[in-house]
Amino acid sequence: MSAQFTPLINRHIQRIAAEEVRRAAEFQAAILADVAGRRGTLHGRVRPLAAHMKVAGPAVTVEVRPGDNLAIHAALAIAQPGDVIVVDGKGDISCALIGEIMSTQAAASGIAGIIIDGAVRDADALTAGNFPVFASGLNPCGPTKSIAGRVNAPISVAGAAVSPGDLIVGDADGVVVLPREEVVQLLELAARKLDTETRRIAAIRAGDIRAPWLEGALRAAGMLAEGETL
Repeated sequence: MSAQFTPLINRHIQRIAAEEVRRAAEFQAAILADVAGRRGTLHGRVRPLAAHMKVAGPAVTVEVRPGDNLAIHAALAIAQPGDVIVVDGKGDISCALIGEIMSTQAAASGIAGIIIDGAVRDADALTAGNFPVFASGLNPCGPTKSIAGRVNAPISVAGAAVSPGDLIVGDADGVVVLPREEVVQLLELAARKLDTETRRIAAIRAGDIRAPWLEGALRAAGMLAEGETL
């Protein structure tokens, strides 16, 4: 019997609904990371090229060998408008994996953004534009296009697990990944947390400075004795 191999390019994935993407885009990545249990965030080395860049959408996942972007080109060819291409570049910044040409192609295709744990180049052009690009570094050296990678398989990117179709949200703070099957519940929690934080900020501005939970937490940690106050 011949062995059965998983295709290296998976063209068909299940995506979250466009309405869920729209709702998620209203929240900071930090709010979503908190309600997701303070997990699912990419390492802080993966940052937007410009602070104004924000992105939200379902993940098209890519795994490449360091310094080769052949699989990213395949992802660009099959991604749908609104998708976010997420690349496990192994954190290698010895060669750029995309530049102005590929980001222009992605924007023209309606792709929502590109996130790479690796290097990019043409930083002046990319930073001046509105197409969201997140990367872990810069390098003028170009990539090869000759080594097989994977498109739309589960990957690990900068410390976070990402499956095809998961919700990706990125902003000036970085990138968070929300599992597709948990998105609806997490968005409800995010709305409640945002309301709580908005009320707390208003209270601080009105003069209620000290965090109401602080003394209880200090006692629980043994930093204050029972009945002792700050």
